[in-house]
Amino acid sequence: MQNLATAGVIAYPTEAVYGLGCDAFCESAVQRLLALKQRPWHKGLILVAADLQQIAPLISRLSADQVDQLEASWPGPTTWVIPDPHGVIPHWVRGRHESVAVRVSSHPIVKQLCEAWGAPLVSTSANLSGEASIRTDLPLRKRQRRGQWADLDFIVSGRCSGHENPTVIRDLVTGKVLRSS
Repeated sequence: MQNLATAGVIAYPTEAVYGLGCDAFCESAVQRLLALKQRPWHKGLILVAADLQQIAPLISRLSADQVDQLEASWPGPTTWVIPDPHGVIPHWVRGRHESVAVRVSSHPIVKQLCEAWGAPLVSTSANLSGEASIRTDLPLRKRQRRGQWADLDFIVSGRCSGHENPTVIRDLVTGKVLRSS
């Protein structure tokens, strides 16, 4: 957790792929992650949490039906886009959106990381745009050895849960599937 406390960026296994993560409330950490990923800030990022309590400020204004939808799918491989009209989550995570993508993960390592950190973490796939998904830590370690990802502070070893595709992303307000598995 020291890496996260010093604006670090870590890699770790998730449900389907290796992810990159950092402290969502540390702008410099998010900027480092975006640079590493070569991702524009305006697209926004996903947050992963250990449980509903870690995202309580986001869900406090939702209807009972919306909370029921979240509880029915979590923990698990569904990411929900949740309205954030009051800016609970920083703009450097939301991007240009007034909502934020959130998942309460069922992956044991993701849950342990979030529990140890005490808050949700930014999570994005560890591959660059257009590259194949990364499902083990080996490609990340090779990049580090070649000096390509020197800004990656720590790699958590472990297995992905075995899901074939990245998580489904759904809009909580409209119910629309934004990314299917």
